[in-house]
Amino acid sequence: MNIKIAKYFTLAEMCASETAKARGIKNQPTVTEVVNLTLLCTKVLDPLRAVNGPITINSGYRCPSLNSLVGGVSNSQHVTGQAADISIKGDIAYGKKLFNWIKTHVDYDQLIWEKNKQGTYWIHVSYNFDGNRKQAFELTKK
Repeated sequence: MNIKIAKYFTLAEMCASETAKARGIKNQPTVTEVVNLTLLCTKVLDPLRAVNGPITINSGYRCPSLNSLVGGVSNSQHVTGQAADISIKGDIAYGKKLFNWIKTHVDYDQLIWEKNKQGTYWIHVSYNFDGNRKQAFELTKK
């Protein structure tokens, strides 16, 4: 699965999951999901990386069983290959810069500044070739 699907991203990077690996879950997308991942990468993530430098994807595609295991909602765009979570490793200002860059420079469906109860931040971004809602907001997970 180490196939390049965009200038800066591989399929392996967009499907990597420590949880899936630890639990023996085969997190392998269908052709349709690979197409969606490719669009997400070329339309959103490649431009972000080209301008802002390296970014780390901590969750891209999730098969339904993996999505359920990590507590994802049943209609998650991760399951369709339309979403990715960008890791923010302690540098909140840099994370906000990335969030605002996405918001003003590329088309997207949802852009969410997320925080869990442990205080970890990440950016959820999705792209839908059928039409993007341009929804941007903050969310704290309980």
